[in-house]
This record gives sequence, structure tokens and C-alpha cells, in this order.
Amino acid sequence: MKPNLKLAETTTPDGARLALYEHDGAYCIRLNGQDLMHSSVTASEIRLGELAADTLSNQPDSLVLLGGLGLGFTLKSLLAKSGPGAKVQVAELIPQIVDWNRNLLADLNGRLLDDPRVEVLSLDVWRVIEEAEPARYDALVLDIDNGPTAMVQKQNARLYSRAGLEQAALVLKPNGRALFWSARPDPAFAKRLARAGFAVEVVPAPLY
Repeated sequence: MKPNLKLAETTTPDGARLALYEHDGAYCIRLNGQDLMHSSVTASEIRLGELAADTLSNQPDSLVLLGGLGLGFTLKSLLAKSGPGAKVQVAELIPQIVDWNRNLLADLNGRLLDDPRVEVLSLDVWRVIEEAEPARYDALVLDIDNGPTAMVQKQNARLYSRAGLEQAALVLKPNGRALFWSARPDPAFAKRLARAGFAVEVVPAPLY
């Protein structure tokens, strides 16, 4: 039986252990020993990027903010369906994740960071949204945690508050789209989205 190889480890802003593992050609990022994302379970991340790209299909020049790089599968599907004029800002709070993608996961999706359409921001996505001018983005894609349940950083909860959602709506262009990854249906979060002015649709995705 092939072992799980720990390739790298770092600490989150809240002091949790974040580690990258490889097993039989597959990669996994774990938070305090718990699987956070896995390269063999990517259907929902890919669907997230596709839904964002659908918003841009008739726009030659567009700007997307992607919160959270992870293993790069949302970015991959977003770029695959976006035109040459699209721009994607990737806001990643933990710089080591960017380093892992460039140096340890280059053959997975890491080379996508060199795509001329991509700009990497080593910033908390909250700060990017808070400081953006109104109507800046065609789409916001947030895959920064376990959905509205903040795991990686407790402060992520502010993104899913009513005030955070209203700020997200403010920086979207008219007819823009915000997409939020969630591990499970969350009716309370859907209600907060509606109260913040969003038309809400829950889109299921297969696990594999």
C-alpha cells in the first residue's frame, strides 16, 4: 500500500495546521488532519467555475474575482470557458498555497497561474471586495472555506453576513453573478442572500 506523503505544511492565520499530501498521484490539502480538498473529488469546483464563465459568455472583456485558489480546479474550469479578453483576479490569503501550486502542483493546475489572464493577489478576498469600487466585477466566485461555515479562518464568517453580502452585491456589475461554494444546502444562508438583494438559485453538483 502506497503511503501518504506530506509534501509541505504551513499555519493558517488562526493557528491551524494546513498540509499538502500526495498519495498515488492524487493530492490533498488537509486542515488539522481533516481533508479540505482533494484532486480526485473536483466536480463541484469545476461546476463553480463553469457557472461563473457562463455569465461572461457574451462579454469580450470581463473581470472575475476568485476567492481561494485551493488546488486550482475552479480556476481551470473558469479559464477553459472564458475568452481571451477575460481577466481573473485570484485572491489567496495563504501565500504558501500559491507557492505549492507553482512549485509542487505545476503539473496539476499550477501552470495556470502563468496564464496572462490571471492576476494573483496575496490578500484576503474580504479586503479586495471591501476596497473595490462599485460595479467593478462581472462575477464573484467564493470558494474560500467549507462554504458559509468558516473553517480556515474565523473572520471568513463576515463574508457570509448580511453586511458582507451587501458589499459583494455593491461591487458586482448590473446582471453580475456571485457564486458561493457550499458543502451542503444552507437555507439560512439562502435567506441572507435574498435579504441582501440577490436572486438565489441552489445548484447541486455531484461529489465525483
